[in-house]
Amino acid sequence: MSRIGNNIVELPEKVEVTQSGENIKIKGPLGELTSPIFDGISMNLDGNKITFTRNSEEKETIAKHGLVRALFNNCVMGVSKGWEKNLEINGVGFRAQKKGSDLVMNLGYSHEVVFPEPKGITIEVKDQLKIRIFGTDKQLVGQVAADIRNKKPPEPYKGKGIKYSDEYIKRKAGKTGKK
Repeated sequence: MSRIGNNIVELPEKVEVTQSGENIKIKGPLGELTSPIFDGISMNLDGNKITFTRNSEEKETIAKHGLVRALFNNCVMGVSKGWEKNLEINGVGFRAQKKGSDLVMNLGYSHEVVFPEPKGITIEVKDQLKIRIFGTDKQLVGQVAADIRNKKPPEPYKGKGIKYSDEYIKRKAGKTGKK
């Protein structure tokens, strides 16, 4: 019994869904995405409500039932509202700026770190310490945010580096020194 797979997906206005073979095309105001559908799982469209049902009770089909529904729902949310991740930069002299379509960051290295903006992703620098990543594909938005964070992950002593805006950095005590 799949709790996630049995949930109904309600389509927002201006979102169109078409199934072609093993893919479902979702078209909305922010763009177009495709979501996979596997053998043994069928999509039922009833007005603006979509449900996914299993055709067999094989172990593999049961495992993929919730996955198909979750991937489809992420695509529907992406083409209607979009996905975003926010990053913060902490550290003296650390900053970010946009130069054309590139994100240029000063992160305490002897050189500037340049991160090109991937296709389908919008990177905004609110002020020099806050970065907003926006796009329709949830996986791509998360991957770009993780790649930017990996340029200088936060360290546990002073908290310097790039972190997610909702991330908590557990701090460690430094050296106590001789007395």
